[in-house]
Amino acid sequence: MLSDSLVDAFRARVETLGFDLADLRIGGTPNRPLVQVRIDVWTDGAARGVTVDDCTAVSRALEQWLDQGGPFGPRYVLEVSSPGMERPLRWHRHWVRFVGREVHARLQGKGRVRARIVAVPDEETVVLDPQGGERVTVRLAEIRDAHLAVDW
Repeated sequence: MLSDSLVDAFRARVETLGFDLADLRIGGTPNRPLVQVRIDVWTDGAARGVTVDDCTAVSRALEQWLDQGGPFGPRYVLEVSSPGMERPLRWHRHWVRFVGREVHARLQGKGRVRARIVAVPDEETVVLDPQGGERVTVRLAEIRDAHLAVDW
């Protein structure tokens, strides 16, 4: 589980460069943490594609911070990329941004569903319209994993 302060530290650094923190995952081992950062670019309410140059700029800025005594020590692996088409929905602001879109979500006690995001009435809940089911209000804390649905 990521602490709010760690997410906020990464978000602040990414946002000062003009990007949105789309996802942050920490893995690896205690001696060699793997830090995976996904960034997005939003202008006029729409995303534009993330370029290799964008990832390089963010990677260099984060490396400078991490190398100067960041939270992981000197032996870390940093990966910076775009969220991709099936971007994760990790935080409240992502759910708000994608109202009307289809998502795949794993709900606590209900398993996996594909649903349309109908509304986000407050910071803690989302209203979903699952395929083949009835509309449901779900607490964001009960969503274990979610990403945008893409029909290939």
